[in-house]
Amino acid sequence: MSSTTHPPAAPAVTAEHPVAIAGRLLVGYGLVVVIAWIGALKYTTYEAVAIQPLVAHSPLLSWVYDIFSVRTFAAVLGTVEIIAALLIALRPLAPRISVPGSAAAVLLFLGTLSFLFSTPGVTAAAAGGFPALSVLPGQFLLKDLVLAGASLWTFGDALGAARSQARSAVRAHDAGSRWIDVPRLAAADEAAADAEAASVPPASTNAGQEQRARANRRTQRN
Repeated sequence: MSSTTHPPAAPAVTAEHPVAIAGRLLVGYGLVVVIAWIGALKYTTYEAVAIQPLVAHSPLLSWVYDIFSVRTFAAVLGTVEIIAALLIALRPLAPRISVPGSAAAVLLFLGTLSFLFSTPGVTAAAAGGFPALSVLPGQFLLKDLVLAGASLWTFGDALGAARSQARSAVRAHDAGSRWIDVPRLAAADEAAADAEAASVPPASTNAGQEQRARANRRTQRN
């Protein structure tokens, strides 16, 4: 008794809940607003002075003040942030272009998180120190953990969309090539068939020639 095997059923695709869609859009474009807003503030004097202690105590970034002034470095950083925000916002139109913007945002917020380990006053000494964090700069810096996660999500989302777009372009190109080549191949096959048919004499012609040859041989014998 034979048993019939059935292919495994395809997993059911569940539609994304509207709340999830709203959350995804809020994460993506909320990140754009935050980065662009903070970047624009970098052009002001008070913001440049405010980030100076964070940068000066960082073993990774303190060297920049040997090259740039406090205002110049803040302006450069603000420009990078605004460009990153604009690139992230282009995700629906050009995901490949959006990838470097999200990557830059990840690096920016990871750099900010590193200040937690180098800036004096991060922990609240009056509350017994770590894990108690001061309001400024401790808790202020800690929130960037969420922003780094959002940037990492937009980075992966843009990468996936860019790859999908590239695959679709390849399929469209292959389909177009086949559409163009099929008529050419059909025409070539038809021409080859016509040439072959022309080179082979019809059967009726061959039969007539054989009959005339036999009649000639009979006449010669008589």
